[in-house]
Amino acid sequence: MLICKQKIFSVSLAALMLVTSCNNTKQSDKFPNKEEKPINIILMIGDGMGVSQISTMFYFNPEDSEFKRFEHIGFIKTSSASNKVTDSAAAGTALATGHKTYNRGIGVTPDSVSLTSIMKLLQNKGYQTGLISLSSITDATPASFYANVTDRNMQEEIARQLVESNIDFFAGGGLKFFNQRFDGLNLTSLLKQKGYLLDSLVLPASIKSEEKFAGLMANDGLLPKHEGRGQFLKEATELALNRLSGSQNGFFLMIEGSYIDWAGHAKNSEFLIAEMLDFEETLKVAIDYVDNNKNTLLIVTGDHETGGVSIEKTNNSDSVVVTFKTDQHTADLIPVFAKGFGEEQFRGFYENTDVFNKISILTGINKNIGR
Repeated sequence: MLICKQKIFSVSLAALMLVTSCNNTKQSDKFPNKEEKPINIILMIGDGMGVSQISTMFYFNPEDSEFKRFEHIGFIKTSSASNKVTDSAAAGTALATGHKTYNRGIGVTPDSVSLTSIMKLLQNKGYQTGLISLSSITDATPASFYANVTDRNMQEEIARQLVESNIDFFAGGGLKFFNQRFDGLNLTSLLKQKGYLLDSLVLPASIKSEEKFAGLMANDGLLPKHEGRGQFLKEATELALNRLSGSQNGFFLMIEGSYIDWAGHAKNSEFLIAEMLDFEETLKVAIDYVDNNKNTLLIVTGDHETGGVSIEKTNNSDSVVVTFKTDQHTADLIPVFAKGFGEEQFRGFYENTDVFNKISILTGINKNIGR
């Protein structure tokens, strides 16, 4: 009888070990060891994108919303150090540096001391980096990841700092801040001297893995989607991912859907839906990349909400309509969606600065920040 018990115990132990081994294999497949292969970070920011802006995709998108592919969702408080209602400069700085600052400040503390962004910290770790924006690449949100200025309007200085930032790939508007400057400098020439492939007309079909790319596709921002911008955001994202994925040390890519904010300021529902559909097309590219590259983390959020948007019933039918309460920013909590390595860390309610903190932990920049 004792022998039977021993046999049963041995079989049970073997079964337990097999189950544990299978579970460990599944865990390893989903969350690879970051010491063996660096974690890629894709951060998508819908400027002015709150819950209601995202909700439009569940009513006005003829396809299933890409947001349905997320299982891990949190919410951030966006207030700046100076105001309950933030602007894009302070919000971008919080996301990029982990510090609150005053409205209009970029990459600086409330006392105007320069801060180091997540992008720069990852560059120091060997990461390759990229930025994409529909507005000027020197605008508040993208600038927060490489510049340190006391006011967001200092766009010529921001452009100068971009040239010195050593970013591997950037694409957006803002050409005039590089070649039509008050100081007479031609920063496009400096970019070429630094080895950048520079284009101001069309995105190239491909880029070699060792090439740096600067796409300055308009003097200011690009055209709004409903005015004929085309597939720039999606195509620039595909190009950037193809270029950066060759990095052996990981990459960081920030993608901004800039004009969701503009649509809120304009209180224009057609404009808003067009920009959200454009953002979703780009989101599909990013999610598909994560599904095929398990060492990648995708984070999707907004810097603040714009327009006090709601989706309301109409008087005569079961249809709905997008309405606006204001043409300004609001203090609404903003959703955070995460998919890929470490996705579960982004659930719950937290400050916008914690997006930086969580990325820092997952990439090993700072292991001591509380989750």
